[in-house]
Amino acid sequence: MSRSLKFALTGLALAALAGAGATIVGAPDVAPAQERAAAPVKKLGIGREATTQEIAGWDIDIRPDGHGLPPGKGTVKQGEDIYMTQCAACHGEFGESAGRWPIVSGGSGSLATHDPVKSVGSYWPYASTLMDYIRRSMPFGNAQSLSNDELYAVTAYVLYLNDIIRDESFELSAQTFKSVRLPNEPNFYDDDRETAEKAFWRKEPCMSNCLPGRAAVTGRARVLDVTPEPGKGPKVE
Repeated sequence: MSRSLKFALTGLALAALAGAGATIVGAPDVAPAQERAAAPVKKLGIGREATTQEIAGWDIDIRPDGHGLPPGKGTVKQGEDIYMTQCAACHGEFGESAGRWPIVSGGSGSLATHDPVKSVGSYWPYASTLMDYIRRSMPFGNAQSLSNDELYAVTAYVLYLNDIIRDESFELSAQTFKSVRLPNEPNFYDDDRETAEKAFWRKEPCMSNCLPGRAAVTGRARVLDVTPEPGKGPKVE
């Protein structure tokens, strides 16, 4: 899904909740507390409050610490049968990809090379990333059709294909989930801009003449000289 589409869908969802008079957690605090207290609550007359059942249908995210895991369990061996019937047609029998579909295994040690292979085992940060994605989006064309036990089993098998789980009898569950660690996890870290970049924030953003002096080219592409020389750029009619 494109970033613009995500923003558009998020905007529509927030508008519907706002129209129903719901409080949006994490919304920007754009008005002083005194003004918010004095202003009457206005409803836009669109949308309605989401039901508990509707919220539960969307609230299926799984965190790296295991929060949000559904009840269930499944072994690597059980996941092999599910993978072969539901996943291998696109992702290959060994996760190597069939045609132009994404790979899910391989690429160990390739991230530092000129041709990195970003698979579950070589690049992804957490087992929850894999399980959450399968839970929401797979199998292709029949998303969210797997039972919880099938979800655990096929997740365990994909991890087995990446040599993260090495025992075919290993049973993945909410209890054993925390024992699984992906190799590239240390290279991911939390977004710390609220502390690391707070000194650069401005209440009113600068829109013109923000830096002193004239703009100048300070570097050029080393392989492809894509920076045009003065007076030698393409002519635009």
